[in-house]
Amino acid sequence: MKKIFFLTAVILTFNIMPGCKTAVSPTVPASTSTAIATLTPNATLTIEAIANDLDKINATNTAIAVLSATATPTMSVQFIKNWLGGGSADGDFSMPHGVSVDSVTERVYVADTYNNRIQVFDSNGVFITKFGSDGSADGQFKYPHGVSVDGITGRVYVADTNNNRIQVFDTNGVFITKWGSYGINDGQFSYICGVTVDSSTGIVYAADVNNQRIQVFDSNGLFIRNIGGVGSDDVDLNNPNCVAVDSSTGRIYVVDYGQNRIQVFDSNGNFITKWGSYGTTDGRFHYPWGIAFDSSTGRVYVSDTNNDRVQVFDSNGTFITKWNNAGSADELLNVPRGIAINSRTGSAYIAHNFSDMMLVFKIYN
Repeated sequence: MKKIFFLTAVILTFNIMPGCKTAVSPTVPASTSTAIATLTPNATLTIEAIANDLDKINATNTAIAVLSATATPTMSVQFIKNWLGGGSADGDFSMPHGVSVDSVTERVYVADTYNNRIQVFDSNGVFITKFGSDGSADGQFKYPHGVSVDGITGRVYVADTNNNRIQVFDTNGVFITKWGSYGINDGQFSYICGVTVDSSTGIVYAADVNNQRIQVFDSNGLFIRNIGGVGSDDVDLNNPNCVAVDSSTGRIYVVDYGQNRIQVFDSNGNFITKWGSYGTTDGRFHYPWGIAFDSSTGRVYVSDTNNDRVQVFDSNGTFITKWNNAGSADELLNVPRGIAINSRTGSAYIAHNFSDMMLVFKIYN
């Protein structure tokens, strides 16, 4: 039976991996040293793992220091491509504002605002189909700004902005239903902009901009409640443009455009927290527009429109990183609007309305 002596001795340090906490290693034989060197930063070296080789140590007094090294979370962003084409042909855009990703099929739906239509692409930007035209009849649009896909039912919800209504379609663009009209009453809108659906519940959230509120509906348009109101208090909103939801917690993230901040509410509309103010430094905004929640990481992505950048936060508003105008002209963020995240692939899709294109980035966590 092996004998293990725990006495005070000299402890040697080995090289620390970048971004990790300090780790300390004892003097051990070659077989154990090799095992330590190949550990990942999140592995824990246990005493039992060393004990098998202690009989090879030529010292009777050896200290064993066992620490785990935890990797510091990192995030990098790589430009992939743009879907470029100003015009009205299939695959072209005219001032696109909204974008959404179907979590099941990974199809990308774009609110091609000035062409009064929704365009559908595969994840690589290959055109699949389109639906809509200029008008006020069922299936027609007047400058649609927002789009959201329910990955469970396949329903597509469109914020038909200048018609002051929400229209609902199947995945092929076949009209299903609609609700809303111009006004200030429950279920009416004054410049509806963003729309999002919670796939776990079917609840629909609509950014009713000029009425300074988020309206909440069931999947068929039955009014549930309002969130917000006129003012600058925590529960108030000033021109809320877009809204995102965390299906796992029910948290609702609202772009409070006029007050340069993000506000967070629970599923019942109770205020939780807020972050942001006017400015150009990290965590501040100049008229933010789009917002997206990444269900795989819990991160919140915000299109900081007039600062020409995207900022990334954790779910409580702690700044993580940003990206902006670094790179070639094809990948510059110039007044970005809608943003959508494919949580499976880590792809970010950004509507670039002034440039009539979509930008695609790859996020490495």
